[in-house]
Amino acid sequence: MFEELLIKPLYNAFVYLIGVVPGGDVGLAIVVLTLIVRALFYPAFTASIRTQMGMRAAQGELDEINKKYKDDPKVRTERTMALFKEKKIRPLAGLVALLIQIPIFIALYLVFFREGLPEIDMGLLYSFVSVPALVQTNFLGFLDLLAAHNVVLAAIVGGTQYLVTRLSLARTPAKASSPEKEAAHRMQRTLMLYMLPGLMPVLTYTFPAGVGIYFVTGNLVSIAQEWYLRRQKNVTK
Repeated sequence: MFEELLIKPLYNAFVYLIGVVPGGDVGLAIVVLTLIVRALFYPAFTASIRTQMGMRAAQGELDEINKKYKDDPKVRTERTMALFKEKKIRPLAGLVALLIQIPIFIALYLVFFREGLPEIDMGLLYSFVSVPALVQTNFLGFLDLLAAHNVVLAAIVGGTQYLVTRLSLARTPAKASSPEKEAAHRMQRTLMLYMLPGLMPVLTYTFPAGVGIYFVTGNLVSIAQEWYLRRQKNVTK
């Protein structure tokens, strides 16, 4: 089912894009396919970002509710949910965005590299998708997408991921709800700021360079999306 619902449609879209991008450039096809996937799931990612922004804006009110009704969990929950409804905060939006990303990433990785590019698996193609006349695995003529251990690309992925993580942390509450939790909160933010930006370059260095192109494209989309939503929020104030 996973292959029929995700891998096969993505593979056909990928092969089709290779056939229409200039020079059959697989790297350009990866960029375009990543942009299409992100556009399709734009509402889920947008809801996640807006929810985090709303949570940060409402943190003072949440702290007040927690303090006022600390001995009455039922009322505290009711007041918290009422606040979320008033501020149009959807706590599960971030989880939905994460659950979407995991299978999509696995499917895209399998699509890009399991099928043995530059060869095309005819058995996976739909009848209306043609085999590209040219399959160029050197992105823009110089970056071998099938080769691993690219230090420069790994550094670019790390830098863009660090920026994405900083922007993400800026949406979350800067302080914990109580002094007792402040140290743990600071440690958690520090781990988030450096763990993922440290892990992504390692993965990029280990995997074929095409994975790095996917990571960079996704990070740049996230940065652009963040900028757009913040600008939109400032305009509506």
